[in-house]
Amino acid sequence: MANIRAEPPSRPSDEAVAALVADLERRIRGEVRFRTEDQALYSTDASNYRQVPIGVVIPCDEEDAVEAVACCREHGVPILPRGCGTSLSGETCNVAVVLDFSKYHNRVLDIDYENKRARVQSGTIFDDLRGEVERNGLTVAFDTSTHAYATIGGMVGNNSCGVHSVLAEKMGAGSGRTEDNIHELEVLTYDGLRLKVGPTPEDELERIIREGGRRGEIYGRLKALRDKYADLIRERYPQIPRRVSGYSLPQLLPEHGFNVARALVGTEGTCVTVLDATVGLVESPPARVMLVLGYPDVYATGDHVPEVRASGPVGLEAIDARLIENMRRKGLHTKDLDLLPEGGGWLLAEFGGENQEEAEAQARELMDALGKGSHPPSMRLITSPEEQTAIWHIRESGLGATAFVPGREDNWPGWEDSAVPPERVGEYLRDLKALFDRYDYSASLYGHFGQGCIHCRINFDVRTSEGVAKWRSFMDDAADLVVRYGGSFSGEHGDGQARAALLPKLFGEELVNAFREFKAIWDPEGRMNPGKVVDPYPITAHLQAGPDYRPPKLDTHFAYPEDEGSFARAISRCVGVGKCRMRGGQVMCPSFMATREEEHTTRGRAHSLFEMLHGGPIKDGWKSEEVHEALDLCLACKGCKSDCPINVDMATYKAEFMAHYYEGRRRPVHMYSMGLIYWWARAASRMPGTANFFTRTEPFAAILKRVGGIATERQMPAFASPTLTTWFRRRSSQDGVPGGRRVLLWPDTFTNYLTPEPGKAAVEVLEAAGYRVEIPPRPLCCGRPLYAIGMLDRAKKLWRQTLDHLRPAIREGVPLVGVEPSCVAAFRDELVNLSPDDEDARTLSNQTFLLSEFLREEGFEPPRLERRALVHYHCNHHAIMGKEAENEVLDALGLDHRDLNAGCCGMAGPFGFEADHYDVSIKCGERVLLPAVRRADPDALVIANGFSCREQIAQCTGRQAVHLAEVLRMAMNGDAA
Repeated sequence: MANIRAEPPSRPSDEAVAALVADLERRIRGEVRFRTEDQALYSTDASNYRQVPIGVVIPCDEEDAVEAVACCREHGVPILPRGCGTSLSGETCNVAVVLDFSKYHNRVLDIDYENKRARVQSGTIFDDLRGEVERNGLTVAFDTSTHAYATIGGMVGNNSCGVHSVLAEKMGAGSGRTEDNIHELEVLTYDGLRLKVGPTPEDELERIIREGGRRGEIYGRLKALRDKYADLIRERYPQIPRRVSGYSLPQLLPEHGFNVARALVGTEGTCVTVLDATVGLVESPPARVMLVLGYPDVYATGDHVPEVRASGPVGLEAIDARLIENMRRKGLHTKDLDLLPEGGGWLLAEFGGENQEEAEAQARELMDALGKGSHPPSMRLITSPEEQTAIWHIRESGLGATAFVPGREDNWPGWEDSAVPPERVGEYLRDLKALFDRYDYSASLYGHFGQGCIHCRINFDVRTSEGVAKWRSFMDDAADLVVRYGGSFSGEHGDGQARAALLPKLFGEELVNAFREFKAIWDPEGRMNPGKVVDPYPITAHLQAGPDYRPPKLDTHFAYPEDEGSFARAISRCVGVGKCRMRGGQVMCPSFMATREEEHTTRGRAHSLFEMLHGGPIKDGWKSEEVHEALDLCLACKGCKSDCPINVDMATYKAEFMAHYYEGRRRPVHMYSMGLIYWWARAASRMPGTANFFTRTEPFAAILKRVGGIATERQMPAFASPTLTTWFRRRSSQDGVPGGRRVLLWPDTFTNYLTPEPGKAAVEVLEAAGYRVEIPPRPLCCGRPLYAIGMLDRAKKLWRQTLDHLRPAIREGVPLVGVEPSCVAAFRDELVNLSPDDEDARTLSNQTFLLSEFLREEGFEPPRLERRALVHYHCNHHAIMGKEAENEVLDALGLDHRDLNAGCCGMAGPFGFEADHYDVSIKCGERVLLPAVRRADPDALVIANGFSCREQIAQCTGRQAVHLAEVLRMAMNGDAA
């Protein structure tokens, strides 16, 4: 059969797509998504590339996937199997029907502990499998930095590796690539053959060929290809641990057992669709320690890889000083960076043993050996599990730390994972640096040095024609450099579109033709992820932010000072790393955790906004219904502001979009009933008894909730009598501290009109600490409820009122203390973003504190309160102020406290009260927070500073949470009741 280089198929007509959709909807039980918003979500990955897909299918099981592929085949459209879509090489975006296996097809099917194997569906999250087997002393070796959300199928497609690949070597499981740890795959070909593949003894191979049929044909042609190219394969393939570039044809050689499964690993969806995988497991040393070695520079770390590697670590990574400086500039892991010893480049050597003593002995033996050298490194042995985790988080944050660094040019992937022999890392790094200098490029250098894999993002100019031409020239020279070192263009991320055109330099034209033949054996019609790896699109084609991308210059409400004043640049912050797909352990994307929808990740929303600016497939700009839908379930929690490694701020982008979307339009009624709570509360405070009667007594309450778009399941909070400000003015003249230092307490809307007790407690605590507490001279509001719904003109008016009335105190340097985290966050974040040129706004932002921050800053020592406590942090508190000050105050109290790390409570201001959002609100709360509160000991305190958090807890568990101020007052009163 001739191997013809066919042009990738063109996009089908609208009529053809409509017929395909109708057929898919009739034949499969999963989800068929061909709307423009679905295309926008999957148009790019974590690479430089953008290709709008034909549509998306989310199969619910293997049979669904088989039927979906059959349907696509009958309509002649290409397909692209996809996991979590974090490819850096462009292999997970294409003009194809995307088969997304991450939502449903994600179960661990079987674990064979005796034979150290596990069978999983292709959409299984890596950490789900690892978490299961770690309980029995085993692990999976190919743990990429995206292990918390990467799918096994995607890792098979990419031939992924990770920080513990050297552990696999130590345990005799090959080099630690996915390829070395796969025993069997169940795959589906484009022409409908479903088969299990794995190692194939010669007698079985001959039997399969004799049996004929499509399976026999495939095996017969694979054998012929092997025999034809065997000598060339042995000669040309780099003999290094991290060869990921090219197809894994060596696995077909007799010495490797004609392992068809492993030959298909790393084919990037260009040959088959993986349905399930049988994965090898390795022993996991239960005790770990980390030895951090500091060298003068990163090149010296490379020089010392062989001697450190020879000591038998289970992990051997490296980071350089530029990466650490980037983290300091971005405020990433700043406290943890002090764990590093002196140096300009560091090796992170992890040792494992059956117990702590054994692991430490290995590390100390290396320390002794290194200490006897002529120029020993600085060394720090880290035994604390928490500190070891902190160091790994620094290393795993490498991608985020190298993208969008303040004061530096933008960095891009493209040459981000080259690999060379481990013993030559130092030499290679120096030559790579010389190449950077020749092109006037710069980059942080880090990665899996123990296996010779170097990570970096480089300040390529991909936005201009001249810059793109320069980048393309660099790629040729960088490829030549790697070939001279006997290395691989890719040591973990694959070729995709970014490096596939360079493969002839590495393998020669004859072996590249063998790749073409290999693909044709599996995919004779060329419909599997076309244009990637084999007969690839040009490296510089289909650039997401290339010379042809000219976003409109938009007038915006926010100033975006960190993004050169550009909304378009702010949106492009998202580089697709996918951390927003984590299902726990962070605040970011609570609605994704509840729905598991890509649309509700920070990444998905950023992609929708990018496509809005691009003008295709989303074409209606600020009035786009697709973007409105994507943003509707954003809780504006601001978790992404801190949890996203690129500091994407979706809450701000949502507020901006909503302001323009509703300009000239009538808003949904809940935006008026909840968004204008400041004005409603002020009015209700004049007759709180009457207001409470109508909002909390049936049938009036039910009628008001229906009219106001509020969930009927919710109980409306009671208006307080007296308000905080009324209480304060009645008692301040007689109970205040006349001679103390002035401090201004912010009576936010929620505290003032609904729950004054935290405010009263804050006053008493501050006065007990010796301060003279004041409040603003008139009712004021930061406008917090207005942001998520985009009432930004009103919010700006409120800020002007606040600045006008607080100006004397601002200029006198009087600190402002708040008790509601969301309002303090508004002072610290939105205020400056909306008023970037107002010096008083900047000053006020800098002198606004949470109660815990202020008390820590002032060195306040509270009385002891020896109680147990569960602590839930408001999302804005976590994102903008951080937890450190709060934890220090809790420690000073003597509380035995535990952070629930529950993410968003789900109430999120008005969000959880809105009828359309009630179900998602409850799902968010029930994920961690509400069950933990229900299980809590009745004598334990439940501490939650946020009004909405306390309201969600009270309404869903009947438990009353308390504010830190109330806990401090309790301690001062000697009252542990």
